[in-house]
Amino acid sequence: MSHRRIRKWIRGCLLSVMAVCLILMARSYYVSSEQEIQQSVLQERMRQERTEEGAVIPDTVAVPSGASSSVVSQEPVVLSKYASLYKENSDLAGWLTIPGMVIDYPVMQCGDDEYYLHRDFDKKKSKYGCLYVRGRADVNTPGTNVIIYGHNMKDGKMFGDLDLYEQKSFFRKHPKIRFDTLYEERTYEILAVFRSRVYDTDDNVFKYYQFYEAETEKEFDEFYKNIKKLSLYDTGVEAEFGDTFITLSTCAYHIKDGRFVVVAKRVTE
Repeated sequence: MSHRRIRKWIRGCLLSVMAVCLILMARSYYVSSEQEIQQSVLQERMRQERTEEGAVIPDTVAVPSGASSSVVSQEPVVLSKYASLYKENSDLAGWLTIPGMVIDYPVMQCGDDEYYLHRDFDKKKSKYGCLYVRGRADVNTPGTNVIIYGHNMKDGKMFGDLDLYEQKSFFRKHPKIRFDTLYEERTYEILAVFRSRVYDTDDNVFKYYQFYEAETEKEFDEFYKNIKKLSLYDTGVEAEFGDTFITLSTCAYHIKDGRFVVVAKRVTE
């Protein structure tokens, strides 16, 4: 083969590689833009709803014959700002907001723990997925801990910038986060920030992702002691038996199967 043909062949290969790269970049940009548009719409709806107060008026509750209406329990009432979204997708479990981050997203829950790993709010396939909690967690009448999972996206979306909490200076400016359920507004203080990993089943180590309920004070203390020991810095926030938490968990790359974790304690304002 002549040098001219070799150069022509190389040029053709390079052009083909460039074309493939451009197609992949365009596809990635389209997917990112599509996800951003959807989340922007959801967030704008929330901004509008947050300007209004009150809740959805519940249906009339029938009073059993001979019973006083004062002793009849009613079903929980969905907060008005989440009512329309809940009608669109009844898998909506709550909403997570962290000041200073892009994190201002719905939190989902359904029978399949892996469903929203690769599905958006409209249940369409998406590499971004949604923030979600596993079926074991009861966000409405919570146990000791509710774990919220989300992808660590390279473009910063979902839990892509959660690791800003690695910086104590960022924590000092944003020590509180908001996680509302469908029925209740809740505020949490950052308790611990640490790196961890998913361990093998037979590894005899602390596994934060297995902790949901402290039946005894000893179980509570074991969890509390370990997250405080792992924390990258002292947040100055303390907890005691009876307190409840949310744990935010996403992938990290400091080690195989690494995780970056933020634990926050619920506070009453």
